[in-house]
Amino acid sequence: MEHKLEQDGKFKFIEIGEGTPIIILHGLMGGLSNFDGVVNFFPQHGYKVVIPELPIYSLPILKTNIKNISTYIKEFIDHRAYKDVILLGNSLGGHIGLLTTKFYPESIKALIITGSSGLYESAMGESYPKRGDYDYIKKKAENVFYDPKVATKEIVDEVYKTVNDRGKLIRTLAIAKSAIRHNMAKDLPNMPQPTCIIWGKQDDVTPPNVAEEFHEKLPNSDLYWIDKCGHAAMMEHPEQFNTVLHEWLLKRKL
Repeated sequence: MEHKLEQDGKFKFIEIGEGTPIIILHGLMGGLSNFDGVVNFFPQHGYKVVIPELPIYSLPILKTNIKNISTYIKEFIDHRAYKDVILLGNSLGGHIGLLTTKFYPESIKALIITGSSGLYESAMGESYPKRGDYDYIKKKAENVFYDPKVATKEIVDEVYKTVNDRGKLIRTLAIAKSAIRHNMAKDLPNMPQPTCIIWGKQDDVTPPNVAEEFHEKLPNSDLYWIDKCGHAAMMEHPEQFNTVLHEWLLKRKL
């Protein structure tokens, strides 16, 4: 479903529905459309779903890091006067959500992470696509999912375009390096916000033991598994993802 990108000051975003805001943080290679299932479900259940366009490719190169992106999220929350915010992040977006919660705990009511980086360094490292080689990039995109067919030509084309744009490639690598530097292991025990961890059982990018470590270290977390599922549960099994998340939100009275 196509949703119109709104602009307010320096912020571009999609906003649908009324109620408690769920702010969605997309991953490094992930588009806003990766969360179509969430966008189509939660506004009907009393939530305002918001997807800001992260400034991954628009910050000056020396400021392109995840700490500055988490500051950007805090500025966005303040600018839009959102209250009782729930953050939902996949992959790098989960890491940005964790960092935002660490730095600005007063602004974040709860957190949802799926296939998140932040503990497992190779989530950002060795598998980074090589420039130029379409077949290699196609294979890497397919490996993100349990079912390779989820990596449509549209998704592969978008990744291919990104890694062949020099400015975007440099910024992507800068973000990946900053993610490795910001390992969250020591911070997690001090983060008491209710956290929902939803993980694909066959996630090869951030394997299941990463989810278990997040669950062990985050003091107020619940861990849910989705079977026959890779790194992006909300894309591969959107209905199951929504059901698990909605039940968790109700259980936690969020």
